Amino acid sequence: MSSFHCQLLQAIPLSCAASSKPPYSPLEVLETCSSMAHLKQHHGQFIKLGLSADNDAMGRLIKFCAVSENGDFDYALHMFDILPQPDAFIYNILLRGYLQRQEPSRCILLYLQMLHDSVFPNKFTFPSLIRACSIDNAVEEGTQIHALVFKLGFAADGFCLNNLIHMYVNFRALENARRVFDKMPRRNVVSWTTLISGYAQLGLVDGAFEIFELMPDRNSVSWNVMIAAYVQSNRFHEAFALFNRMKAEKVMLDKFVAASMLSACTGLGALKQGKWIHGYIQNSGIELDAKLATTIIDMYCKCGCLEKAYETFKGLTSKGISSWNCMIGGFGMHGKGEAAIALFKEMEKEGVTPDNITFVNILSACAHSRLVEEGRYYFLYMNEVHGIEHRMEHYGCMIDLLGRAGLLDEAKKLIDEMPMSPDVSVLGALFGACRIHGNIELGDQIGKRVIELEPENSGRYVLLGNLYATAGRWEDVGNVRRMMNDRGVKKVPGFSVIELEGVVNEFIAGGRAHPETKEIYAKVDEMLECIRSVGCVPDSTEGVMHDVDEEERENPSYYHSEKLAIALGLLKTKRGETFRITKNLRVCKDCHHASKLISKVFDREIIVRDRNRFHHFKDGECSCKDFW
Repeated sequence: MSSFHCQLLQAIPLSCAASSKPPYSPLEVLETCSSMAHLKQHHGQFIKLGLSADNDAMGRLIKFCAVSENGDFDYALHMFDILPQPDAFIYNILLRGYLQRQEPSRCILLYLQMLHDSVFPNKFTFPSLIRACSIDNAVEEGTQIHALVFKLGFAADGFCLNNLIHMYVNFRALENARRVFDKMPRRNVVSWTTLISGYAQLGLVDGAFEIFELMPDRNSVSWNVMIAAYVQSNRFHEAFALFNRMKAEKVMLDKFVAASMLSACTGLGALKQGKWIHGYIQNSGIELDAKLATTIIDMYCKCGCLEKAYETFKGLTSKGISSWNCMIGGFGMHGKGEAAIALFKEMEKEGVTPDNITFVNILSACAHSRLVEEGRYYFLYMNEVHGIEHRMEHYGCMIDLLGRAGLLDEAKKLIDEMPMSPDVSVLGALFGACRIHGNIELGDQIGKRVIELEPENSGRYVLLGNLYATAGRWEDVGNVRRMMNDRGVKKVPGFSVIELEGVVNEFIAGGRAHPETKEIYAKVDEMLECIRSVGCVPDSTEGVMHDVDEEERENPSYYHSEKLAIALGLLKTKRGETFRITKNLRVCKDCHHASKLISKVFDREIIVRDRNRFHHFKDGECSCKDFW
């Protein structure tokens, strides 16, 4: 408040309290308040002037305290307590204030006090109250308030009804949400989008799409909710189809749609599409906040373009912890453990404090690069220097590191010394190491334990079956198959994806759905014949548990999905070029060996992302150094 107004207010004699009109309006005083200190000072003057019972004036003061950025909610409650007869306007302000403070239960209690004081609610009361019930998961109270909305004549108020839909979606009561929606006299884009979001959250993506198709008008939020639903359900092809429709309808791409589509590009390894979206963000002025920047870096890392990821990272004017973690993790999954550690050291020099995710990425990087001593060092360093307690994920990384390095006894000892019971991911890391190093006895013991902990995971059965096959224990292989059949466990089909000329092509083992199938299989035969001439001998046991067509059972690894994708890559690229493949399962030993030789014979760099990491095949070598 200006010094003039302060002097003026202080100069008002107390005798003015009895006059019909004060010489200086409290609302005019409020407009000049610049801080809570000024407001509190003048609140005392208002009391002296007899204005504390003026709901209009005091309501403005309470609103300033309760919901403004620099307010004081406790002081708003103090002013409320001394009001003789607060009206609905003042109650509504405090309801909003409690919501802003994330105190939904107090919001509901205040409403009960409002009813007790015989203050009649209005249409502005219910939106805050409904949201409070939604946040507090107060199902019974929310249902009662829904009834009151209709009983008191607010059944046509769109704001109330939209909040009711949101509340029922949060309660996972989709039928009730749909009932409110269907009875709405007028629906707006918020009504439609909230219901679509509800269907998507419950995994009913097809139902969400049916509602989306019925929408008379859509905005970018509607498009993003539907695209995000497909992405979160790993239905990336549908996400791309919807995104192309969105572009065709000239809908502006915002940062939320961009983030969803970047995740779809990540899921499919669609680098060209991801580059287009990144370019659009740069050219259209979309705000590049920390979350979106991290999503771009993650897309480049997981689409096999590490150079572009690092270029984007270095170009950020402000780097949050998530950006550092993402880039460190990117180096790790590409087998560049030393680069990951160097970036971590740079992060500490910049004064950025690491968190538990940072060390998950560092330890994982060490595991993928056989940096055993470095892994041991950082496992202790995180606790001794930064005070970060070891979590299950950190133990899992260490077991993976030690196991991959063949230190199975040390890995088993670390599991036995863990302060918590090992979960399936920790035991699974040791199980995988037993498969790599052919430790049948320990693998048999740990594998059975893992299967009992995760009986629905087909990958565990496949790994145990392949472990037995390596040892020639064919009866045990058959027992694993029977166990899967008896339990109704279905194997996850392997597939590989390759993006060429802007088109995403997907293959399954032995698949013949591609329009160029004849040429692809001819290329497979050619490339296999070529690598045989330089010493490639197929592994007759690897992948014995894979599902393939009957005529391919003699040697199923000939037609694994990545070999079909590689064949298409050879057909569509020239010597010296690079193509990228994404695979949902771990690359098998036979395909890994074949890919190295193909890269040399056909002079290509082949970048393969499998379930665990990246493999850069070039000149007959792999970046993983056969350590995966």
